[in-house]
Amino acid sequence: MSNIRDIGETLGNTVLENVGRVLGRAQERTPLPVDLLESDEAYLAVFDAPGASSRDVQVQYNDGAIEVRIDRFRGFHEGFEMRYPGRGLALDGRVALPHEADVDPDAATATLRENGTLEVRVPKAEHDGDDDGEDIEVTAGGDDDE
Repeated sequence: MSNIRDIGETLGNTVLENVGRVLGRAQERTPLPVDLLESDEAYLAVFDAPGASSRDVQVQYNDGAIEVRIDRFRGFHEGFEMRYPGRGLALDGRVALPHEADVDPDAATATLRENGTLEVRVPKAEHDGDDDGEDIEVTAGGDDDE
């Protein structure tokens, strides 16, 4: 009887591990949720960046769009074994600015908030024809209600 129980437990663990892997891969293929806001002075893209630290985040302004890549790492917990790896580790997001947007990507800022959001602010400017391929430095910031 315990043999059948062992087989059932092994089968259940295998199913959970595989479901977790599938869900993690699906999360990696799903773009990060993002809101795009506009003021008179700038565009503000707010991405969900769960579990990220500023060193895990890459932000770039390229071809009229803000692009984000997050490479998260799983922490190891002493005495615990991974049973359900359901969180994606490599996450991407992109938001295109309006076609007519004239921006200054060199003055763009990116702030990772404690609440798990990444705010990318791209100031408006006169179009100078050179707005592609700009890296944006990411800084860590507290929770602001701005």
